[in-house]
Amino acid sequence: MLDIPSRVRVHVETLLAAQNDMGVCDASQQYAPVREPDAMNAPHPSKVAGIDSTVPPPAHTVAPAPPATPAPLAPPAAGALLQDRLAGWVSDLTTLHELTERLARTDCLADALQELLRAGSALVGARRGLLVLEPADGLGPDTTIGLGLGRADLGHIETVPRSSTAYGRILDGLLGGDGDIAQPDLFAEAGLDPRHREVAARLRYAASYALPLAGERAGRLGAAVWLYDEPAEPDERRRHLVGLYVRHAAEHLARLLEVERTRASMATMTEELLPSRLPRVAGVQLAARHRTGPRGGGDWYDALPLPDAALGLAVGSVTGSGPSAVAAMGRLRASLRAYAVMEGEDPVAVLSDLELLLRLTEPARSATALFAYCEPALRKITLAGAGHCPPLLVGERRTEFVETSVSAPLGMLACWEAPSVEVEAAAGETVLLYSDGLLHRTGDCADRAFSRLHAAAAGVPRALRHDPGAIADHVLRTVLPDGAADQDSAEDVVVLAARFD
Repeated sequence: MLDIPSRVRVHVETLLAAQNDMGVCDASQQYAPVREPDAMNAPHPSKVAGIDSTVPPPAHTVAPAPPATPAPLAPPAAGALLQDRLAGWVSDLTTLHELTERLARTDCLADALQELLRAGSALVGARRGLLVLEPADGLGPDTTIGLGLGRADLGHIETVPRSSTAYGRILDGLLGGDGDIAQPDLFAEAGLDPRHREVAARLRYAASYALPLAGERAGRLGAAVWLYDEPAEPDERRRHLVGLYVRHAAEHLARLLEVERTRASMATMTEELLPSRLPRVAGVQLAARHRTGPRGGGDWYDALPLPDAALGLAVGSVTGSGPSAVAAMGRLRASLRAYAVMEGEDPVAVLSDLELLLRLTEPARSATALFAYCEPALRKITLAGAGHCPPLLVGERRTEFVETSVSAPLGMLACWEAPSVEVEAAAGETVLLYSDGLLHRTGDCADRAFSRLHAAAAGVPRALRHDPGAIADHVLRTVLPDGAADQDSAEDVVVLAARFD
């Protein structure tokens, strides 16, 4: 036996004892392959400085435990299962949160319906779908929109008998239409309507899943249907998620539906208070464009034939918005028509009478107005303004604002009066009267807004100058680009164009 120094022996013994106490040796033996090493594969301990490091254990050390057979893998702990389930719930809640946030950012009914279809399609795993909006109170609006379906496809679906469709059973309250309706394999259904089978084959969908759209306060609003290309149906988890989402979406749709109805009512009332058609007067062509905001505003225009083949043109704006402003606008316009018939040849007198009426009947409200007395045979225009924007004269050789005297709006002073201005238009020239909403919608300061309007009128193509409607459209598109004239705004827009022959 080799003579090993005592210091080395104590060090090795201490190391082996520590490993046994920590379970390292046991663990190594437990996870090592259990077999007898052969001569070729037997492990050879490493040598240190040319000395065999194999040292027999001293008598006082603990012998290593015999090799143990590997224990079978234990089943997953209950905590791991609970953790996986919680992770799934968190993922589902995160998905619902993101989808409902996207829905909440929609501020018009059409966008919200499209967003609901897209989100529902992702939740149920379908590629196409349609949504039928049909409020139970019968007040409308009624519409059908599609996802991945064109108008022709929706037309084909509408030819299917209503009682055979899932949305028809929901909307008509038929048997089985009080909840979700899953049709996992349409072509396997024995009682499927032949027309439904034909349309499904034509549009290449084989299954559908439908849900009612109903709010707690608004009641039934409609139904949504998602279409699968192959036989399929959403599992229980997907049904639960889309059910939660649709219930939230129905409440959002109910609010937007009320806004849409109010907006439609205000627009209808405003249009009814404005001229339904413009008069035909020899020597002049007329065109008008009016854009109102969602709450309804007080901007108005008028054109009326007067005695002696004359024509009266007027634009104005009442302060405020909403039903009260619309009603005040209607009263003001009706009063101006009466004053114009009696003394239209004197625009200052017309506006003076209107100011007195406004001050006596509605002392808390003010308004701007411009009235022009036109004699088409002479192409002569006499006008007066009360705090309103000056008209714009557009022709082949000139594009300029008509300089009106600076005056206060109606209802602001104890007694209003301002001198009138006479203008003579050349043959083929157009007079543009407009409301200040056209300038305010640009978002620019007054000087820049007037400059933009002047540039738009000067840039009217020659081919359009014979048509006052085309001139008004060009001005609107140029001053308010990218469809800004048709977007919702607190400012109304009025453009009245009169082209003299």
